[in-house]
Amino acid sequence: MRFPEYNRYDALGLADLVRRREITPLELVEACIERMERVQGRINAMVAPLYDRARDYAKRPIPAERGSRPDEAPFFGVPFLIKDLVQPVAGAPFTRGSRFFAHAVATEDSELIRRYRRAGLNFVAKTNTPEFGLTPFTEPLLHGPARNPWNTEHTTGGSSGGSAAAVAAGVVPMAHGGDGGGSIRIPASCCGLFGLKPTRARTPATIDAGEGWLGLALDHAISRTVRDSAALLDASRGWGPGDPYDAPPVERPYIEEVSREPGKLRIALCKRPLLPAEPHADVLAAADDAAKLCASLGHDVAEATPPIDPQEVATDLVTIVGVAMASDIAEAEAAVGRASTKDDFELTSRVVALLGRTITGVRLEQARRRMQHLGRTMAKFFERYDVLLTPTLGLPPPKIGALQPHGIERKLQEIVADASLTSVLRIPGLVEKIAEKTYGFIPWTAPANVTGLPAMSVPLWWNGAGLPVGAMFTGRFGDEATLFRLAGQLERARPWADRRPAVHADA
Repeated sequence: MRFPEYNRYDALGLADLVRRREITPLELVEACIERMERVQGRINAMVAPLYDRARDYAKRPIPAERGSRPDEAPFFGVPFLIKDLVQPVAGAPFTRGSRFFAHAVATEDSELIRRYRRAGLNFVAKTNTPEFGLTPFTEPLLHGPARNPWNTEHTTGGSSGGSAAAVAAGVVPMAHGGDGGGSIRIPASCCGLFGLKPTRARTPATIDAGEGWLGLALDHAISRTVRDSAALLDASRGWGPGDPYDAPPVERPYIEEVSREPGKLRIALCKRPLLPAEPHADVLAAADDAAKLCASLGHDVAEATPPIDPQEVATDLVTIVGVAMASDIAEAEAAVGRASTKDDFELTSRVVALLGRTITGVRLEQARRRMQHLGRTMAKFFERYDVLLTPTLGLPPPKIGALQPHGIERKLQEIVADASLTSVLRIPGLVEKIAEKTYGFIPWTAPANVTGLPAMSVPLWWNGAGLPVGAMFTGRFGDEATLFRLAGQLERARPWADRRPAVHADA
């Protein structure tokens, strides 16, 4: 294997080697490709290799002055993976995890992709994602399930599951992800990685929308180290052309925050689910462990619960995502130029879209207003606290298939979807029953999307089965700086980057 020291470095470390001409970008690409080929058959992280274009891109000359300024291509020559969902890469496959787009190819780069290029990143592959990023697990029919490197019988989480699997398995030090209900933090927790969802609008939207899921969704990355996440957000943050709004300005580059001490923080520990769920003992233990670590570092930790109505948030999420899914399928049909059949989209997508078509504009607007009101409610909560600490998930990583509908539940959904029985979806409690497994898995992540708050999953704890279980920290609107300072402190106190899963490219 070329460059056996590859996994000793994070992305900034690899870029520094290139800058000092101790290794070439082409050597890095070959090292990445070799590692991907070693593990791909076991984790199914990659869905579209871009090897030849990555090799060509790596042959560009390294500017002599490269690295003279911190904003000057901080990741020059570093291999990187792009989630195959909403950020198109010109000339690359763009399937969105859907059989309907199995042969689609993007015609242009999104603004975020252009910023990643300017930062010097080299795109080596597209990664596995569920259809339209809808589920918190990565098991699309088009590509098959992504598998967790810690135990390949278990989920990587979703929807950035392929990206997380590749980072955990040592293919790349960080990879692109997106988060509409936890889709960066969920796989970060499942795969033992650091994953931060930025403040709403901190990174630019995709080409064909000013915001995703009424502002719930935006993009960033999953990484082994905190500083890589911070430096990438520095390189990609800011308003993009056509975006409807921007996030608050920052005081200094995020990369500088990682090494700064956070001071004594007021941390609220909440173990009550914020969506309807009965959390597993392991996730509560992980939160308690994180709380004890924070207290040992001098922070003031006290139990407190935000004034959030779990059922109301759950209902509004179903409303927003249902309408978005119905719109996604309608736009997909328009783009391809034909109506879809039941074999084009997966069962969950069809049921959620069918539900979306039953929702009135009034109901959608009511959900949007409640979402904004909750943001104001949380702003008041953060007048008393600096950070909210919760478990990231409601369960340790479940086995692949465990969150899918089975038996009578699946048969009922098939009948409803195949016959377009919208009247059945109005049966009280039915929709909530359909969403029950999902909410049980992710009862803490989505409120940060609803309110636009920044939140991060930090890999501080592994359970008795050797599976990672993340702790989640949520900050004030616009205040990623505090989260990066705290994350840097936690990383120094309990390093995690060198922990190796059972499936690893260097094993």
